Amino acid sequence: MTTRLVNHRTDSAETPGAAAPPSPASDAHRGTKRWSARSRKDFFVFLAMALPNLALIATFTYWPLLNNIYYSTLDWTLGSASATVVGLQNYVTFFTGDDAGKVLGTTAVFTLVTVGGSMVLGLLVALALNSKVRGTTFARSAVFAPYVLSGVGVGLVWLFIFDPGYGVLAWILRGLGQQSPQWINDPQLSLVMVIIVYIWKNLGYCAVVYLAGLQSLPRDVMEAAALDGANNVRRFLNISVPLLSPTTFFLLITTMLSSLQAFDLIRIMTPLGNGTSTLIYEAYLQAFGAYNRAGYSASISVVLFAILLVITVLQLRFVERKVHYS
Repeated sequence: MTTRLVNHRTDSAETPGAAAPPSPASDAHRGTKRWSARSRKDFFVFLAMALPNLALIATFTYWPLLNNIYYSTLDWTLGSASATVVGLQNYVTFFTGDDAGKVLGTTAVFTLVTVGGSMVLGLLVALALNSKVRGTTFARSAVFAPYVLSGVGVGLVWLFIFDPGYGVLAWILRGLGQQSPQWINDPQLSLVMVIIVYIWKNLGYCAVVYLAGLQSLPRDVMEAAALDGANNVRRFLNISVPLLSPTTFFLLITTMLSSLQAFDLIRIMTPLGNGTSTLIYEAYLQAFGAYNRAGYSASISVVLFAILLVITVLQLRFVERKVHYS
């Protein structure tokens, strides 16, 4: 019986006109055709989904950026119907002028202090909020609330507190027999005042992000360290801080970009930029203040964009190497 079956298969395979079994080459060819059709379909779906977003980004981000770079090469007074092409003269004027050092220095001090202060204090607050005690939910909401408030409203409230004439702080100091510092009139104190308010407003953002990072730390590692005799400080410095490096890296980028672009608090609390003229606020004053130098203001904006780009690239290139993702 076995012999007959074998002969039957052999005869049917050798019968003229019988269909030949599919070869591997033909299967691969048909698979390529099917994959190509599927790839084309996926590509068109991608275009349908991505093109509207890319069009919006190109229209409202890249096109204004290119226009601003072009305007920075013009000697143009805001509102004037004509402008003169001056090339890089606006940049030369900015970097060789007396205000460049002050503006860049103020920007550096404001950014470094606000970023460092927000992250350090945010981590400490997150450690306190990570405790399982009654009232932590309310405390978390209270800490995060200033971050979502309007910068204009926050600036007006704190301006009423710091005002040396009729402010709340001045009233308290007079009750103690002390004179209120000239927060608004003194350039150095004005910068300190704005830094304090900016850190207070953005403290909740860093605290909430760090809190999420603390709650995602592996418990088995912390318990093993506790069994080995490591106290709370050693566990925090040797385990929690390295494991929080992705969170720290994320906050470092976002808070630094935000601080370099801080505008609303500075505009409300120090309208004339008395000691608080960062790059973005100096660009505003040059264009919409008493000067109306739109081309010069555009060149300052381009300098700020270049600084933002360089800082982001350096962070992604060098700082990310020290981040532990596992």
